[in-house]
Order: sequence, then structure tokens, then C-alpha cells
Amino acid sequence: MPNIPKFVYAFAEGNKDLKDLLGGKGANLAEMHNLGLPVPPGFTITTDACRAYLHAGEEPTGLREQVDAHLAALEKRMARQLGQPDDPLLVSVRSGAAFSMPGMMDTVLNIGLTDASVAGLAAQADDERFAWDSYRRLVQMFGKTVLGIDGDLFEERLEAAKQAKGAATDVDLDADDLRALVGEFQDLVAEHAGVAFPQDPRTQLDMAVRAVFASWNGERARLYRRQERIPDDLGTAVNIVAMVFGNLGPDSGTGVAFTRDPATGQPGVYGDYLANAQGEDVVAGIRNTVPLAALEELDKTSYDRLLDIMRILEDHYRDLCDIEFTIERGTLWMLQTRVGKRTAEAAFRIAAQLADQGLIDADEALCRVTGAQLAQLMFPRFAAIGEDSPDGPTAIARGIPASPGAAVGRAVFDQATAVAWAARGEHVILVRRETNPDDLAGMVAADGILTSRGGKTSHAAVVARGMGKTCVCGAEDLDVDARARRCTAPGGIIVAEGDVISVDGMTGRVYAGAAPVVPPPVVDYFEGRITADDDTDGLVAAVARILGHADRRRRLRVRANADTGPDAQRARRFGAEGIGLLRTEHMFLGERRKYVERLVLADSDDGRAAALDALLPLQRQDFAEVLEAMDGLPVTIRLIDPPLHEFLPDLTDLSVRVAVAEALGDPVGEERELLDAVRRLHEQNPMLGLRGVRLGLVIPGLFAMQIRAVAEAAVARIRAGGDPRPEIMVPLVGALRELALVGDEARTVFAEVSAESGTEVAFPVGTMIELPRAALTAGRIAEAAEFFSFGTNDLTQTTWGFSRDDVEASFFTEYLDAGIFRVSPFETLDRGGVGRLVALAVAEGRETRPGLGLGVCGEHGGDPESVRFFHDTGLDYVSCSPFRLPVARLEAGRAAVLGTPDGAGSGGSGGDTR
Repeated sequence: MPNIPKFVYAFAEGNKDLKDLLGGKGANLAEMHNLGLPVPPGFTITTDACRAYLHAGEEPTGLREQVDAHLAALEKRMARQLGQPDDPLLVSVRSGAAFSMPGMMDTVLNIGLTDASVAGLAAQADDERFAWDSYRRLVQMFGKTVLGIDGDLFEERLEAAKQAKGAATDVDLDADDLRALVGEFQDLVAEHAGVAFPQDPRTQLDMAVRAVFASWNGERARLYRRQERIPDDLGTAVNIVAMVFGNLGPDSGTGVAFTRDPATGQPGVYGDYLANAQGEDVVAGIRNTVPLAALEELDKTSYDRLLDIMRILEDHYRDLCDIEFTIERGTLWMLQTRVGKRTAEAAFRIAAQLADQGLIDADEALCRVTGAQLAQLMFPRFAAIGEDSPDGPTAIARGIPASPGAAVGRAVFDQATAVAWAARGEHVILVRRETNPDDLAGMVAADGILTSRGGKTSHAAVVARGMGKTCVCGAEDLDVDARARRCTAPGGIIVAEGDVISVDGMTGRVYAGAAPVVPPPVVDYFEGRITADDDTDGLVAAVARILGHADRRRRLRVRANADTGPDAQRARRFGAEGIGLLRTEHMFLGERRKYVERLVLADSDDGRAAALDALLPLQRQDFAEVLEAMDGLPVTIRLIDPPLHEFLPDLTDLSVRVAVAEALGDPVGEERELLDAVRRLHEQNPMLGLRGVRLGLVIPGLFAMQIRAVAEAAVARIRAGGDPRPEIMVPLVGALRELALVGDEARTVFAEVSAESGTEVAFPVGTMIELPRAALTAGRIAEAAEFFSFGTNDLTQTTWGFSRDDVEASFFTEYLDAGIFRVSPFETLDRGGVGRLVALAVAEGRETRPGLGLGVCGEHGGDPESVRFFHDTGLDYVSCSPFRLPVARLEAGRAAVLGTPDGAGSGGSGGDTR
């Protein structure tokens, strides 16, 4: 017989380190079982089984027999059988991938309940209403989740039953009402699924398991994986757990708890509880909960035991834990735990707190936060707004601050509108009674999320925190009418679709109109306006402490892309150790453009000399400002690299002017000469034309003027007692001879300035590697280069044959949807292509010149995943915009602590494309 893999694990056979095999839920259920915590018995079907099912389109050989064996063991332990008519064993079926994925299949509770066993459940529980409520839930969940029926059809029938009864919630419906609803729900199943609701318990179980497997490739799951950059080939596990019931009356209930506040990171008792309810009632947000602390009054014994378990779990996992629990007639059961999702603010506070407690060390604290989270802390916040401010936005409601931040946008009331409006450039706030997994695409597209139901543990809150979105939940005063596309606030204030609202995730306030925003305290700290000692709530102190440790641990130096003195000063405040890219073409915009135009169009040596003489003092002053701001630190100055058309009159406009003048009989002498020159220099594709080193070689004196300006500015700085460290970077080099010619010219200029000034100046000359040929011939080019700086923006364009501005606006969405890209190669470095060119150039360049300086100055220099790649590839520094410097510093430190990830440098992860 073939060797059949082990597809099913009892909880006693697993542990938390097997999450890739058992999924996060299964691994943590096993871990809690091993800790002796009260976990209902059950078993887990592995991710291997899911992958095999998806590959073959059918259950793998051996799976059914293994499920049979574990189900029999469960039935023996519980002393009853699945769906047994007089005393039915019921189970839940839950998906559970290695990563928490809100896009996966919803839980199905009460599997095993049938027309034949509902009376037996009622008799055993001595509660007929409970039995019919459980059956109603099963048919509803099964119909929506397993059979794919529109969930609104069930909700509409439920709402109609409540209205007919005059009931405020489903708890107010009695057994007869619920029995009637079950009949209506079964009719819906037959009508919309074309099959009767299955009355065989094992058929229910098998169909639910297959639905979990299939949900891995569902649209919501694929969208979430793309958003969170989760690989597509992991698969999901399936957890089958004996039911415990929170809907058995007032002494029962269900809740979600956090060992710390997931929004702020502050210690305390955080969570939601709902009496006489099953688990999905809390996370779905369909009924408003009470704070977890209220459980102490309702059931102190269970409350105290829960707090004990929370402490056990946090100490064991050494992190914030997210816990789901059920109380069945006074008995506490643990249904799930995981390391909880948290906001960026909470991540930094918690990491610092756990380090203070000695649960983790400084390296682990650094690994517990990410550059992406630090970037979130640098987003603006709302300014303080007085309650009665006559000029400010109007406060219309207040809910639960579930995920912090400041979100301003147009109100939309369904996910499709959110996606469509965001695609056309609108900022939107998704407004719902409560969200569910079907809303995921709209939540991704929205700037903020607002719900009138639910709490900090609702679907909206959990997903928003995971994505770093601003979210306010449970704004009960808002009457949300999705069909009418509006909501009504107290006092009759109506917010219609398209009206601008502001959502404050720090206070829970909702405003009509746009609220003013201010820099967050973390930015004030980087700007030097406050110190860590000024911090009153621990956030800035935590950031300063962890970032300081990153600086001590990192090998990569961090420079800034900056073109002016003020930019350089800000970069230094944000921690820059020099400038990795100073773009000189940015210095020739506005009034200065005319000088470059005259230079390019000059048809004589005298004309060129006049234009160069006009530019020299302007360039010298530009460089002097930056060298002063970065005194003592390297400043890499890229010689002018404009696509030529940016400095010439528009050909069409000039042609029209000449034609009109000729038609009117006006003189056109100079205009005609200009038109002839522009036509002569016109290029069909300027980005691949006369630019970079080519421009410097074709227009005599252009690069020499810039190099002289650098040298003279450095002389002035030296005479003022400074320590200027400029580096000359030659752009768009593709051959050794190109760079050698410019290098010779630079050395000549340095010698001339040294002789004229009496001050010796000689600075490194290197090149930007931004063409595939340059990377492929890096060993030769290094003969003339003292440093390489990888221009990964253009290197990505030229490697892929993409014009970034064109393709991102046209077919990138389709490429992402098709899985060709996991993420845009302009956002995160394409390791499999561009990354291999970088690694090759590093190796061959240093083989030729062991002391070759190596850096990167493309936008990837501030991208967290790319920074780790550059660390592993052996670069000396990364360079990015001033605002991204703290992110690069943090990620460089994390790279040093985490070591080389799997596949680094080989296209194995990150921005790899298949």
C-alpha cells in the first residue's frame, strides 16, 4: 500500500510551533490543550490535506478514513454520536490558515443537528428555545457559508420575524418563532441551492470541510493575501471541535478578550462579552456587547478564571493574546487563542512593555515591530476640536475607537461603491451597520471604516487593525440605511452618500465635514519639537528606545534623497547619515530652465559658454547650501539627468506658434530657428534617449560646469572650517568608456580648482547602476568607478521594459489579480530579476575593486522588504526620502537581528514574480 500522509491530528498531538501544518487555530488549540486549559475536545485536518484537495479536486486518499477514526474517538470521549437523535454530539467547523485571514470561510456551528435530533437536543438541555435557536443558526450559516446563498436573504427573514413579534433582538424570539424560521430557512436553501438542507450529520460535516478547503481560493481570501503579501500556496487547516453552548440562557454567553488593549497597547481588561449568545454573535457585531469587565458582575467565578488564563497565555506566548471563549451554564471553555492583531501604536508600546517585564530582550522587541507600523505612526492626526467650535466640523456621533488614525473621505455604504470611487481617486469612508467578510474589498479601498454596531473585537475592528485602517465601531446613535445610501445622526442630521465625513480612530468621534489634521507626536519627535522625556503616554519613548536599538544593531547606513538645503536639514533631523542622491536636474526648473534650453540649443561655442557661465554660480550656491547642511557626511551628487524634452519647448505648441505667425505675416526668424532645433533634437521616447551621461558627452562643458560648481562650493566650505564630502555620480552609464571619459574630465576640473584656489580638492567619482548592461558589465565598469549606487527605479523599468507612469495606470491591476505580481516591482524590489542584477553587480564590482562603495538610491531604499534584501546582498547603505528614513533605520536593524531570510537574493520572496 502507498505511504499515506498523516492528514488529521488530535489536539494532544500538536503544538503552537506546527502552525504551518495545523494552521494558527489548530496549533494554538493544541497548545492550550497541552497547557491544561479547558479546551473542548476535537481534531485538526492539516494544510497538507487542503493542498492535496485543491490540486486534485477531490479528497486525498486516506483523509476520510483518518477523519472517521478521529470522529469515533471524539464520540467515545463525549459518550454520544454525531447527530444522535436522542442526545446529539454537535461540532463546529472552522478554517484556520497559518496566518490569520479574515477572507477565509466563516465558522459553521452546530453541525450534526437535524430535524430528527433537534428534539433530543431540547430534551437534554431542557430548553426548547435553545434547540431551535441552534438549529436556526446552523441552517443560516450552512446556507450562506457552505452553499453560497446570499446571507441577506436569511437576515431579511430574521428581521421580518423580529418585526412581526415586536422583538428588539433575536433573543426575544421564542421557540415557536424560531421553529418557523427554521422552516423558512430550509425553504430558502431548497429554492436557492437547488438541494434540500442535508439531514445526514456526516454529509453536513463533509460538505463543510470541503467548503473550507475551497474557500482558500475564494475571491475574498485572494484579495486579503494580495493585500497582506501572503503566499498563495500555503492552504488552510480545518478544525473540528465539539460544541459548547453560550446560548443556553443568562448563565451562558460568549466573548472575546485581549490580554492588553489592541488599540493602544495599555495593560488592562479589554474585550467584549455577550450573554446568551454563540461566538459568531460577538465577532460579527450584529448585537452590541458589554465590556468584558461587566462579566465580573454577571459571573465572578468565570471572570476570575478567565483572568488567570489570560495571564497564563500572555506569559506563555510572551505577547498580546487574542482569546475567544464561551461560558456554558457557568463553565468556562477556551475556543481559540492567537497572538493578537494590534495597531502600530500598540505594537511599539507592547514591545517596550514586554522588554521591561523581562519577557523578551531588546532584539526580540525590535523584531516585534515593523517599518510599515512605524510609517503608520507618522501619518497625520486630527487637531483638537472644541465641542462647540463654530468654524470646525460638526460632531455627529461617537462610537468605540477600534483602530487609531485620522480618516477623511466621502461616505459610501457598500463595498462595490468604495472600490469604484477609490479607483477614480476619491478618498472614501465605508459606512455599514456591521461589516462581514464580503465587505473586504471595500475595506481595503477605504481610508476609514465606520459601523453602528460591534465593538473592539468585531469583524470591522479586527480587520481594520490588521490593515492599519482607521476604524470606529458601535456608533449606536447612527441609523445606517444601506439601501437608501445614507445614515441619520441624532437631531435629524443626514449624511448622504458622497458627503464628506471625518472619523477619529483615537477618540471614536465622527464629524460631518473635513476635520483639520496635525502631525503626530512621533513626527514631532523626529523633527526635534519634543523629546522622549516629554512623552506622557509612552508611545514616543517606545519608538525612541526601539529605534535606538535598531541603530546600534544595524550594519547598513542610511542616507537620504534630498535636493535642497532645507531637505538636507530635515533629513539630518530624521537620522540621515549623508545624502545618497542629490538630483541636480531639479535645480533647473522654473526660471532656470531657460539657461538649459539655451545650452542645449546653442549652435556655437560662445553660445554654450554664455549659458554655462550663467549656470555656474547658481549651481555653486545650490551645492554650498547642501554641503553646509550635511557637513561631515557624504553627499552623492548626480550630474544632470533630464529626459531632454523636459528642457525644450513643446514641439506641437512651437509648431502652432510658428504656423500662426506665418499665416498672419508676422516675423518668425528666431521662432523658426528654435523650431528647427527642437525638431532636430525631438525624440520619440525621451526616457531612452539623449539623457544622463550621453547628454554630458554630447554637450561639451555641461558636466565640467557642474563638477566645477561642486569643487568650488567645497573649497568655500573648507575655508569656512567645514568638512565637505561630496561624491560625483554619473547617471545612465552602460559602458566603461562612458564613465572613464567623465572621470578624466572630473579629475581635470579638480586639478584646475585646486590650483586656482590653493586648496586641494579631489572627490570620489562613481556611477548609478540603472541599466541591465551596467549590471551585467559591472566588473569592467568598476575599473573606473569608486562607488556604485543602484538606481532601482530605472533599473526596474529597463529590466521589465515598463514605463512606470504608463503601466501602473493601465494593466498593473490585472497583473496583480492574475498573480503575475504579488506586489508592484516599483514598490518592493523584484528579487528574481532586478535583485539578481543587483547581486551580480555587487559581486563582480567588488571582485574588481574590493573597496568599492555600494548603495541604493531608488525608492526601494525605504521599503522594508527591500531593505532586508540590500542588507543580505552586502550593500553599504540605502537612501530614501527624508520621511522614510526612520523606517529604513528600523528595518536595517531588524535585518541585522533576523539574519538572512529564506530565498534572499534568489527571488524566493518579497517582490519576486513568478
